[in-house]
Amino acid sequence: MTKLENDILAALEELDSAVKAMPTANPKPDLMPIFGRLDALTLQLPRETSPDLRHYLQRKSYEKARLWLLGRNAENQRGNCGR
Repeated sequence: MTKLENDILAALEELDSAVKAMPTANPKPDLMPIFGRLDALTLQLPRETSPDLRHYLQRKSYEKARLWLLGRNAENQRGNCGR
């Protein structure tokens, strides 16, 4: 995994943790900085990046992207787009 992919995975794990904490968090976590970081990291992906990973990130399918980066892409269910 590249450094960029590791950075994306770290941001996705942070988002996952923040979302899971939402029901009991007071105050609620601000997710916008995480979304902004993910958008910025996605723009840095090189052309040779897996089309699946690029698709997941561009479509904001963050759980699918997280599973892909963890080597668990087989667990991803096909969406309406066929991916």
